[in-house]
Amino acid sequence: MKNKYFIPLLLIFSLFFMWAISSNLLPTMIRQLMKTCELNAFEASFTEAAYWLAYFLFPIPIAMFMKRFSYKFGIIVGLILAAIGGLLFFPAAEIKEYWAYLVIFFIMATGMCFLETAANPYVTALGTHDTASRRLNLAQSFNGLGAFISAMFLSKLILTGQNYTRETLPADFPGGWEEFIQMETDSMKMPYLILAVLLIILAVVFALYKLPDIDKEESHGEKGKLINFSVLKRKHLRWGVIAQFFYNGGQTAINSLFLVYCCMYAGLPEDEATTFFGLYMLAFLAGRWIGTMLMAKFRPQDMLLTYAIVNIILCGVIIMFGGMTGLYAMIAVSFFMSIMYPTQFSLALRDLGEDTKSGSAFLVMAIIGNACIPQFTAFVMNHNADFYQMAYIIPLICFFFTAYYGWRGYKIEKKQH
Repeated sequence: MKNKYFIPLLLIFSLFFMWAISSNLLPTMIRQLMKTCELNAFEASFTEAAYWLAYFLFPIPIAMFMKRFSYKFGIIVGLILAAIGGLLFFPAAEIKEYWAYLVIFFIMATGMCFLETAANPYVTALGTHDTASRRLNLAQSFNGLGAFISAMFLSKLILTGQNYTRETLPADFPGGWEEFIQMETDSMKMPYLILAVLLIILAVVFALYKLPDIDKEESHGEKGKLINFSVLKRKHLRWGVIAQFFYNGGQTAINSLFLVYCCMYAGLPEDEATTFFGLYMLAFLAGRWIGTMLMAKFRPQDMLLTYAIVNIILCGVIIMFGGMTGLYAMIAVSFFMSIMYPTQFSLALRDLGEDTKSGSAFLVMAIIGNACIPQFTAFVMNHNADFYQMAYIIPLICFFFTAYYGWRGYKIEKKQH
């Protein structure tokens, strides 16, 4: 890493931290919205769908926007848009309707989509191609830190530990059902206010700081298309998009249902469940740091294949045993998932040149897997209460696609002229 890139990379790393907080509050919000909006696990899982739908709809327009303007301007727009989403939790707390929260998550995700479309290729470009996977894994370590803080601390601000329904609420509860719902709704405000303030501060910093112009470094002097669909003819990118679709969906299926699993099937109270959720994300963070160090000695694609095989086995353990054994297996899954997204992303962007923005947009679009695979997993879990752990066969299948990418899918074929 060149010294001239230290501060720019540090600023970009902060974006990874911010969108991790945003996306990793979703499992907590699923659990909380099940109470405040009286939803089952399948209905609440559409929280994830609303968030990740933005990642399918906007990466191409965002890539076109940034190719027309710049990475920096795209980052500033994304930060402001996500901050607006966070502040909208205050009027939503007055409306108290599920659709209002879905709209907010969609707005926030659109802002975060700006950040992710810009930040991943930015980290790849700031340095040599040989160390791109290590830089991206290092950047994603900050993502893991944000996920840990979100799971271990911010989740405890939201989940109050009181799990009442209309039927089980004590008759002497002050204010009755309406007051209970208001209290649970108000608990969601503070974490999103904190997030909005941090996003606004970052927007100001990015506006004032002069970032390196990597747009010129990518273009090699030619004005390329705003978005180049033909880049999908590159086999390693095409398989990268497929692998990202399934990996993202599998990871989010496990993440989003973690607290539901803890509270409904492992029998844990909310305060203990959030502690386990923090440990789950700590394993993810540790995996990122250890994985980044191991990549100094091992090829990224070899680590990707090995980690995917381990997670296939661990998903089998969850399916066989469930309960607390399954819960501990999930924490191990988190460790081995840690390097998959950034490794697949960086391997897929290799050798794309001026089409890097287009390739990045398609890879980000693959996050649409988060808007369908978790819902299918929640549906299976919700309709098989006696054998709920059978639902984890879905992420197990997803890890097969990651394994294939680490085995053969990553290989670059020569361009056809």
